[in-house]
Amino acid sequence: MERNNRASSEPLDTDTIRLAQGNGGILTKKLINDVFKNTANKELDLLHDAASVTFAGPFLSMTTDSFVVSPYTFPGGNVGALSIYGTVNDLAVVGATPRYISTAFIIEEGFSMTALKEVVHKMHQAAVETNVSIITGDTKVVPKGFGGGVYINTTGVGDSQETPIWDTSLIRPGDHVLVSGSVGDHGACVLLAREDYGLHGQLKSDCASVFPLVNAIRDLEGVRFVRDPTRGGLSVLLHDVATETGFNIELIENNIPVRPEVASVCDILGFDPFVLACEGRVIAIVSPDISSEVLTHWRGIKNGENAQHIGVISKNTDLKGRVSIITPMGGRRFMSELEDEPLPRIC
Repeated sequence: MERNNRASSEPLDTDTIRLAQGNGGILTKKLINDVFKNTANKELDLLHDAASVTFAGPFLSMTTDSFVVSPYTFPGGNVGALSIYGTVNDLAVVGATPRYISTAFIIEEGFSMTALKEVVHKMHQAAVETNVSIITGDTKVVPKGFGGGVYINTTGVGDSQETPIWDTSLIRPGDHVLVSGSVGDHGACVLLAREDYGLHGQLKSDCASVFPLVNAIRDLEGVRFVRDPTRGGLSVLLHDVATETGFNIELIENNIPVRPEVASVCDILGFDPFVLACEGRVIAIVSPDISSEVLTHWRGIKNGENAQHIGVISKNTDLKGRVSIITPMGGRRFMSELEDEPLPRIC
């Protein structure tokens, strides 16, 4: 007892997470009340492990994801904002209106309390912007050396008035491939934020909600397929489409928007911008009849100003399921498939 009294009287570092703050007791309740409830969601119920909610539509969509980006903060966002945008985007691209999010934090002992509050603050801002409610959650603290600062796991639920309407089975030869903006921004931004290479720049992540972009085209007849190109970027997404459909995809390199800063980083370090993650972009495959209309809608929306038609779906009986790029010189090369993750912990 005497030893416990001595330990309890020792001064505490109030700006770092302690292991005891994950034991479910007084310190855990104080952590949740001070950091999560008052900042992220004033309606968060501390007495229950589940929330009851209502929906407007008869069809529900659900997604779950984990966010382990390193570093946890980067120009244009942090892991908190990314966790909300990433969850909202996964719901949006299946045609759902995002409604509710549950979240679980795994925090490493010694992580800065100030940094944690900033993560939760950005999370709250993103939730307000995207009109979703963070309704329940969980917090765990792991010993120092057994985590990576802070990890966030989310589950998101959305609803719609009709079942998902977009699928690769709808894609036909001649369809156009569209992108809502420049590619590779998030991957290049996180790469610079790590400072492993001694590079610095003004590039910001494209971390944002794609719901306005998707919502603008959801009622257009002729939209076949919609997806956000996250890990593995443009390359992984389009190779998945080509493999699943058996069709080829022909891209026009000059039409694919890549920021000069991203191109420079890739040239210096030997990365391909087409395999770098995006966190606020949409790829849509649409009938050629509505291609211009989709681009017009997107270009009138924030984060869609640089939308482009970047390619076409084709059918070749000799070569099936290939993604090729027409170069500025008029040549043709196959887009490389991603084998090794070039940037682990990118989202």
